[in-house]
Amino acid sequence: MPLSHRPTSADVETKTRIMKSAMRLFAKRGFDSTTTKDLAEDAGVAEGTLFRHFTNKKAILIEVATQGWIDLLTDLLTEFSEMGSYKAVAQVMRNRMMHMRENVDLLRVCFIEVQFHEDLRERIQSEVIEKMTDVAEAFFQTAMDQGIYRQQDPRLVARVFLGMFTIASFSQNTIADPNASPEELKEMAEGLSDIFLNGVLAKAGA
Repeated sequence: MPLSHRPTSADVETKTRIMKSAMRLFAKRGFDSTTTKDLAEDAGVAEGTLFRHFTNKKAILIEVATQGWIDLLTDLLTEFSEMGSYKAVAQVMRNRMMHMRENVDLLRVCFIEVQFHEDLRERIQSEVIEKMTDVAEAFFQTAMDQGIYRQQDPRLVARVFLGMFTIASFSQNTIADPNASPEELKEMAEGLSDIFLNGVLAKAGA
């Protein structure tokens, strides 16, 4: 029985470099306008090397997008586990906003390319978005059970919560100046958190 091939550290480094180049070029030029020759040149590898790591260009797109979302999910899980209380949503919001610029290319690629690639849309939805929503839903359900949050549909709350990050990250000009300072991003995160927790209606008697 042949031994299975285990990737070497050089293999992993090369694949990572290819994926970083793909993320950057797909975000800048679009998937269709980026050739495998472009990817190879940007990553500093021979074009044939791409196909030792990926079956085709579409496989690169799917792995780049899926892995990027998995990294976001991992970060979110970590932040939920480290929250001091269920009222500390601003902590998570702030951390996500501080890293917003790092995820712009990923979100741009996903928002644009899922319109044209059903297999990419299904992969992200089934492997990442549903899991991310499940995690957030469980978090909010527990807070509702403890009487910290008012009773409502926890999955809807989870989707609204996650949607705030997504839209803020994808459309920086809509919510924040793209050149905003860390302090301005912190203030924005706290403002979004306040709107999320308290709504926008004035309270009776206030």
